[in-house]
Amino acid sequence: MKAMVCEAFGGPEVLVMRDLPDPPPPGVGEIQVRILARGVQYVDVLMLAGKYQFRPEPPFIPGSEAAGIVSAVGPGVADFVVGDRVMSRHTLGACAELGNAQAALCDKVPQGLSLEQAGVFRSAYATAYHALLQRGRLAAGEWVLVHGAAGGIGMAAIQVAKLFGAKVIATASTDAKRAACLEEGADHAIDYRGGFVDAVKALTGGAGVDIVYDPIGDKVGDESMRCLAWGGRWLILGFLGGGPTAIRSNYLLIKGIDAIGVRLGGLNEANPQLAIANMKALTDLASQGKLRPRISHRFPLDQTAQALQAVIERSVIGKAVVVS
Repeated sequence: MKAMVCEAFGGPEVLVMRDLPDPPPPGVGEIQVRILARGVQYVDVLMLAGKYQFRPEPPFIPGSEAAGIVSAVGPGVADFVVGDRVMSRHTLGACAELGNAQAALCDKVPQGLSLEQAGVFRSAYATAYHALLQRGRLAAGEWVLVHGAAGGIGMAAIQVAKLFGAKVIATASTDAKRAACLEEGADHAIDYRGGFVDAVKALTGGAGVDIVYDPIGDKVGDESMRCLAWGGRWLILGFLGGGPTAIRSNYLLIKGIDAIGVRLGGLNEANPQLAIANMKALTDLASQGKLRPRISHRFPLDQTAQALQAVIERSVIGKAVVVS
C-alpha cells in the first residue's frame, strides 16, 4: 500500500509518500478499511511537530479519522461485512490506502453523506456535540458565541447549536468566512479583530452570551470572559491564537462563570461508552439530513502536506479532505 509517513518531527514537509507492506489481517474485533477519504486537522500538525499530548516517535503514519470500504472483517465482528461504507477511527494510520480499526469505534456511513463528507465528520461533530450539550449544558434559546467559526469544529458548532435551539454569533476574520458562517445557520457573523465585546453586547441587548465556544485562547479568551452573562460557560477547546489565556479569576467569581476544558480525546479515554453513544446520535442526525460537513479543499493522498499547510494558513473554510 501507499502511505504518507512522518519520518522526523517538523512541519508538513516532513511527510513522504512510501510503499509499505499492507497491514496484517484484522484481529479479533477489528475491521480492515480501504481508506478513500481522510479528515485533516490541527491536531495532525501538532503531532507532526511532536507537540501533541500523544507523541508517537517517527516514523509513523498520521491521521485519525477516515472513511472507506470494509475490505476484511476480523473474528467476533458482527456489525460489518465486506463492502460496507464505513467511518473509521484510528489512533494513527489514516493517511494510508489501508488501515485496521476497532469495529466498536467505527460507524456505517449515514445515508446522504458522501465518503468525503464522512471522512471529515467524526472529530468535528463529536467535539461540538460533547462541548455544547454535555460540557456546556446548552439550553434552547441561549446565546452562543462561536470563535474560529469558519473552521471545522467551528462550523460543526454552528450547526449543532442551531439544531438544539440556540442563537449563534460567529466570529471569523474575512468576509468570505463570515458569509459561510451565515450560510451554515449563524444568526450573526462578526469580525473579532480589533475587539468584539461591544458588538456581542449590542447583539444580545446588553446581556451577553450564555456560552463561549473557544478554540482560540490567548487574548480572545480574555475578551470572551467579558462577553459572558451571569452563570455563563466558557468552553476552552484549544489555543490556536498562540497560547492559553491567563485567567482572571475575579471575572469567574463576579459573574459566576464556569471555565470548562473540552478535549475529545479525554472523553474517548475516560468514558468510551459515552463517546460511542454520541457518535450514534450524530450519525442518526446526519442520516436525517440535519448535519452536513462543508468541504472547501480536496487533496490527493500524495499532497497531504499541502492539505495540512492549508490548515496552518487558515485558508480552509469548514474542512479539508484527503482522497485516494
